[in-house]
Amino acid sequence: MQKYLAEARVLLALAIPVILAQIAQTSMGVVDTIMAGSVSATDMAAVAVGTSIWLPAILFGHGLLLSLTPTIAHLNGAGRRDKIGHQVQQGFWLASGVSVLVIAVLYQCDHILGLMHNIDPELKEKAVGYLHAIMWGAPGYLFFQVLRDQCEGLSKTKPGMVFGFIGLLVNIPVNYIFIYGKFGAPALGGVGCGVATGTVYWVMFFMMRYYVRHNRALRDTQPASRFAKPDWATLRRLSQLGLPIALALFFEVTLFAIVALLVSPLGIVAVASHQIALNVGSLMFVVPLSLGVAATIRVGSKLGESSVEGAKVAAYTSIMTGILMACCTATTAILFREHIAALYNDSPEVVMLASHLLIFAALFQISDAIQVIGSGILRGYKDTRSIFYITFIAYWVLGLPVGYMLGLTDLLVPRMGPSGFWCGFILGLTFAAMMMTLRMRWLQKQPSYTILQKAGR
Repeated sequence: MQKYLAEARVLLALAIPVILAQIAQTSMGVVDTIMAGSVSATDMAAVAVGTSIWLPAILFGHGLLLSLTPTIAHLNGAGRRDKIGHQVQQGFWLASGVSVLVIAVLYQCDHILGLMHNIDPELKEKAVGYLHAIMWGAPGYLFFQVLRDQCEGLSKTKPGMVFGFIGLLVNIPVNYIFIYGKFGAPALGGVGCGVATGTVYWVMFFMMRYYVRHNRALRDTQPASRFAKPDWATLRRLSQLGLPIALALFFEVTLFAIVALLVSPLGIVAVASHQIALNVGSLMFVVPLSLGVAATIRVGSKLGESSVEGAKVAAYTSIMTGILMACCTATTAILFREHIAALYNDSPEVVMLASHLLIFAALFQISDAIQVIGSGILRGYKDTRSIFYITFIAYWVLGLPVGYMLGLTDLLVPRMGPSGFWCGFILGLTFAAMMMTLRMRWLQKQPSYTILQKAGR
């Protein structure tokens, strides 16, 4: 029992800064929405519509780069820190390639928004302007993620937290300048949020770059030369490891976007209640998501040390810690659901339905914690293909179809409205949690040399 408690302390020391970094990143979106909303409802809607396209695109690149964390953690655990610089250099090449792809997609966003029927021309114009502004921040965001993954792979999660909060603080005055047209800048409204956020991503990257270059503890991880040509073998390995994670993130984000569109014909009360429950669920999700990152670091590091048993202890400790925390957040959400809903809206109908949906949001916390931490553990084992298959089946084969049938049809039961989609979420996440756990147990039963060989690829 002592070894599990010791592991839990290390795990939480890694996870808490990641939790705070995620809160800072989420808060940037909240600040953008509030400040754009102070100009007009159209500007706020333009930021919301633009974000719904920006997020899937940039999270695809983010997911691809997550292959760096277990790779660096393994090298660090194995005492091969001199090899880390090369992996980081290739990470920059990978980020550069993805940035070009993201910019190319967002440059054509006019055609993507054209697929939305009956969209207001002014709203469309401002959303296009927002995306054309923020897309130039894509390289800065992804380069920052390369260095953040480097630090996290080395069990240093505090830099991501510190620079995340600095980015949040910088974002507010820069938003003020470009939204309202201060200090000689043009008043761009919602488009100014895109300019500000894109600028802040570059500021965060340069600060992180300075930290990594001048930190003595990281000096032995610096590459031998400042420039390296693309190493296609390394890029292929990183891409093969990261692509399933990227696709899993992309499918998850698009699933929730599609459900929001399917709920929209049910009326204002249904849409508002669904958004409240989804927002609260997203805030609670930050905790297990951060534990999943910590689990990747610990499992990858232990396998680098050739400690298969240590990796197993780290895996089970992270899951049990996640379950305990999920029970706490779920209990809080259920007990105070009416008060939480009332913070978002004062309409009695919205508060009543949102309070009901928050019960579902609380119920799936345990399954959600197990599946996202399980995904982090599998990343530590460098078993990422299974993550893609499990999440695709859980979300798109089970969760969405069942949610649609329960929510909008009478095929199984009388249509349940938004509650039906939340039942679909619970089914999909429970399936994902079970399959992630079974896959983890199957991996751990393999011979030690097989596990270490796979992790050391």
